[in-house]
Amino acid sequence: MVIVFCWGLCYNLKYANYDDYHAENREYKKIIEYKQNIEKLSQNQKCYDFILRGLYSYMDKYWSKKIKKTIPYTPGEQPKDKNILKLNTNENPYPPSKRATDAILGLDTKTLRLYPDPSCADLIKAIADCYDLQPGQVFVGNSSDEILAFSFMAFFNPGDTITFPEITYSFYEVYASFFGLNCCKIPLDGDFNIPIDGFFAKSNGVIFANPNAPTGRLIPLEGVRAILEKNKNNIVIVDEAYIDFGGESSTGLIDDYSNLLVIHTFSKSRALAGLRVGFALGNEGLIEGLNRVKNSINSYTLDRIALIGAEEAIKDVEYFDNTRKKIINTREKTTKRLLTMGFKVIDSKANFIFISYPNINAIEIFKKLKEKNILVRHFNKQGIDNFLRVSIGTDDEMDCFCGKIGEIIKDLE
Repeated sequence: MVIVFCWGLCYNLKYANYDDYHAENREYKKIIEYKQNIEKLSQNQKCYDFILRGLYSYMDKYWSKKIKKTIPYTPGEQPKDKNILKLNTNENPYPPSKRATDAILGLDTKTLRLYPDPSCADLIKAIADCYDLQPGQVFVGNSSDEILAFSFMAFFNPGDTITFPEITYSFYEVYASFFGLNCCKIPLDGDFNIPIDGFFAKSNGVIFANPNAPTGRLIPLEGVRAILEKNKNNIVIVDEAYIDFGGESSTGLIDDYSNLLVIHTFSKSRALAGLRVGFALGNEGLIEGLNRVKNSINSYTLDRIALIGAEEAIKDVEYFDNTRKKIINTREKTTKRLLTMGFKVIDSKANFIFISYPNINAIEIFKKLKEKNILVRHFNKQGIDNFLRVSIGTDDEMDCFCGKIGEIIKDLE
């Protein structure tokens, strides 16, 4: 029914005068309404993606062929209502370092008429000092997502094959498609562990989140080393967005492996998601490759506010340690409480947990939580569609969450 509806719509759009649709704003609004109705009708993600490709292919005649085929990443919901308990995008529940906010507030606004330092030298030195590396081993960019995109451009050619877990950060597949790469996906076991021998298959490079998203599972350092050993002629990109919440970073392996690139973010453990700052650590050749991409697209990826805020945040080690330890403690307490309530909770080393209840569909719990002004993340993807990813908030926020989800379970059982 949905497919017939879609093709009927696409047929009408194809043979209608496109300019008339834009000339008549009400007609263009109808197109958007069609999309929204399709989203409601379709519960199958593959069917939904197929329908959208058909719909979008006639929405703008100026799009390139690549853009017409692109299914972009869907970010977590950012509600405007401040009364909502937001546990859906893995943000830090605590404010940034006071040193960072003081530096931002103390910035001479007259300098905003000037471009920022394109080399980001002061921030790079601060990061290098923090990780006992040389400045030439550090790259900074406008979020770790931007650095991931730069990495796909710098280290892969169209037609290459990149290996990553079947269930992981969904941006990897988006980037692979966008840059014309083939994907080799590693199936996870029943408990969402990633078998590291899957990374030993022949390909042109490897990427994985460690801890993994959205499961929170960690590959121990000896596993990372084994992956590097089996991929000595290929790039190995370790996305460590969540490593500060319980894992051992692979940054200590950088001097031993020239093929290792480690990517971090200021958004999670350093509570600066609003500034959009990320960084990569690796040998100087890899960093130069990233710089070549950056300076072919946008030499000024970080503004003056982001540079000064991130520099002070990376220097405030005491605050960093205190807040991440609080989040870890809250995660462990919340995990124990949910286990006693009958939930399955995947062992997490991130600032979120991945949970499922045996007798109730996750989407039903998700909807009921939203009715109670609590946002978590549900993924409509085979293998994880009966799980919810819950960001770790403060102790009080997680007490509220546990109380509300307990009420929901009683009502639905």
